[in-house]
Amino acid sequence: MLDVPDETQIRAVLFDADGVLQRALPGWKDKLTALAPDGRGEEFLAEVFAAELPTCRGEGSFPDELAKVLARWNVTVPLDDVLANWRHIETFPDVADVVRAARRAGVRCYLATNQQVYRASYMRDALGYDELFNGEFYSCDLRLAKPDPAYFIAILSSLGLPGRQVLFIDDSRPNVDGATTAGLHAEHFPSDSGASLLRALLTQYAVPLA
Repeated sequence: MLDVPDETQIRAVLFDADGVLQRALPGWKDKLTALAPDGRGEEFLAEVFAAELPTCRGEGSFPDELAKVLARWNVTVPLDDVLANWRHIETFPDVADVVRAARRAGVRCYLATNQQVYRASYMRDALGYDELFNGEFYSCDLRLAKPDPAYFIAILSSLGLPGRQVLFIDDSRPNVDGATTAGLHAEHFPSDSGASLLRALLTQYAVPLA
C-alpha cells in the first residue's frame, strides 16, 4: 500500500462499466450478425456500431438510428427485438461488492461509461447502479465520450476534486490514456479480471476497503 500525503489521497474512484462491472451475455454479436445476409454480418455490425457512436455523445436517438440501419438492410425483425440485445447484460456481483466496500470506507465511487440513452436507462433501473454508486457519468448525459480528455475534465468539475485525488479504472487503454492526459490517476483493468485484481489495484493506491 502506498503511503501518500493527505492532499494526494484518492477521494473518488471512477469505474468503467463493460469489462469491469458487467459484460454482455455471450452470443449477442452472433444474434446481430445473423440478421444480415450470408457473409455480410461483420459489415452489418460495423454499420450498427457506427450509428450508435454519435448517440453515445447524446447526439440523436439510438433506437431511431438503429431503425434506419435495419431499414437499409431490409431486416424485418421488430426493432424492439433487436434493441433487446443491448439489455442482455450480466453484472459481476463480486466486483460490485468491492465497490460497496470502498463506499463503506468513505470513498466516493462513480460509474464512468460510454453509453447511449437507451442502454444507460436500462443500466440505471434494472442493474441497480443508482444504489450501488454515489453517482453515474454517462457519456450521453455529458455529451462527451471517452477517451476525450474533456470527458474526464467535466467529471472533475462535477466532483469538485483535482485529478490527483481521483482514480479511474477501465479495460480500454485509450480510455486510460485519456484520463491520464486529463490529470487523473488511471489504471488499465484487463476485461473481466474480477474482484481479486480490483482489490489489489485499489490497495496499490491506498484506497480503503471496509
